Amino acid sequence: MKPTKPAAEMTIAELAAYVDHSVLKPEFTPDEIRREVENGIRYGCRTVCVNPASVEIAAPLCDGTATGVCVVVDFPFGCSSTASKVAQTRIALEGGIQELDLVANYGWIRGGELKRVEEDIRAVVEPCHDAGVIVKVILETDALTRDQIRAAAEAAIAAGADFIKTSTGFYTGTNQHEATGAFDDMVALMMKAAAGRCRVKGSGAIRDREHFLRLIDAGIDRMGVGYRSTPVVLGVVEDGAGSADAGGY
Repeated sequence: MKPTKPAAEMTIAELAAYVDHSVLKPEFTPDEIRREVENGIRYGCRTVCVNPASVEIAAPLCDGTATGVCVVVDFPFGCSSTASKVAQTRIALEGGIQELDLVANYGWIRGGELKRVEEDIRAVVEPCHDAGVIVKVILETDALTRDQIRAAAEAAIAAGADFIKTSTGFYTGTNQHEATGAFDDMVALMMKAAAGRCRVKGSGAIRDREHFLRLIDAGIDRMGVGYRSTPVVLGVVEDGAGSADAGGY
């Protein structure tokens, strides 16, 4: 959705509402997860995005704040069975989440099995919507052709997804597919595919403020930003004690 004013004129609080602060490094210790969740809350991000095992850390910290908990399911490959994805989802729902990012099976997308993709996504969307939880579907766009992305978007929308999302940020790329994440042309393709029927989240390669502001001005709805890049894109200045000068919170 087009913003009502240029991104460069937004306060940090307004900009942070676009951010899912990603805390997804598999090597993170519990203390490191706790630190980054607290940073996401301090910056005022819309959510902190965590792995399922981290929900028990994130949910109590976020409780009573303006920052929600987003969990990834079947991340980063999307290759679990539908029954496994549903089980992961139900456990996450019990943990007190507000949003869920699901990786679509992009092998099925590449193979043209779009009905299976739709049914797989719907099986997760339905219990989430029953619980009032938003679902974003990751299409791993770096692994797909433009036609495959359009077809996958149709499947996700038909399944009831609230968002379609570019990439996990963990795909390494191949000789055939450069890992570009949420570059401008990909976000434009996703927005055109969504056609107002769902929202669009960009993820992967959002590391500088200019890119971040440009995507907001283009009409993106949400962005997954790595924990190191969040203060950079928001323009947060940390003082010596590690607190943020929000300049507009």
